[in-house]
Amino acid sequence: MIRIGANPIGWSNDDMLEIGGDIPLETCLKEAREAGFTGMELGNKFPREASKLKPILEAHGHALVSGWYSTELLVRDVAAEMDAVKAHATLLRDMGCSVLIAAETSNAIHSDITKPLSARPVLPKNRWDEFGARYTNFAEAVKAEYGLQLVYHHHMGTVVQTEAEIDRFMGVTGAAVGLLLDTGHATWGGGDPARIARHWKERIHHVHCKDIREVVMWRSNREDWSFLESVLAGVYTVPGDGLIDYVRVLSELQGYSGWIVVEAEQDPKKAEPARYARLGHANLSRFIKEAGLI
Repeated sequence: MIRIGANPIGWSNDDMLEIGGDIPLETCLKEAREAGFTGMELGNKFPREASKLKPILEAHGHALVSGWYSTELLVRDVAAEMDAVKAHATLLRDMGCSVLIAAETSNAIHSDITKPLSARPVLPKNRWDEFGARYTNFAEAVKAEYGLQLVYHHHMGTVVQTEAEIDRFMGVTGAAVGLLLDTGHATWGGGDPARIARHWKERIHHVHCKDIREVVMWRSNREDWSFLESVLAGVYTVPGDGLIDYVRVLSELQGYSGWIVVEAEQDPKKAEPARYARLGHANLSRFIKEAGLI
């Protein structure tokens, strides 16, 4: 079964808290439900105890989809990572989630507005095998202890950004490590999300859909902007409002079951969240049907 969820990043940004910092959580949940969404991922305004979070989400007709977790497996071992993830994984488990979204951020630059994307970290060839082994062991431990499927979120400004790096990361990790396909990050990173979907279909257990405003992307690349400068300029938008052919991408995911999430960070002062939520849900619903997924 496919369900369509939303990420609160269209209302309030987690990497730069002043973006949408004045928008109440209740406004986000209400507008998302009115747009048609039935699930939400975590954001910085969400309570982190199931006893507090569950009634808030249920009052607005939402399930908890999942939530981002920042790993530091390049600088600490699996045991230390399991200690660090405990509260987050416990919340996801207690809220009935099935996946844990993870990305390596020990040396990432995406949350630093002063650093251009050209300064992002590149993992040396001799570190990939160890990195993959640690991630595999971490994913296995998360599954065994919490019953959660780890899905890796490739992301601009991190060591897994390009299509080649996605392939390399998946190649050095075991089956316990799933992939979160993010159409916007894949495209901006120079890749083809349809080809990634086709090649790694069996390990894709979560999907994020954001579109790309091509003019902004090329200007960011040309003028060497930071990730957050690009977001503020409007590089991302909701599915169907940019350059990505979503029917082509989604057609490669025949048999997929799980959440497909609209996760399009924009400046709410420039892109009114309720309007874009309605547009994103309507477009994505249509694309899913046209791709034959339902």
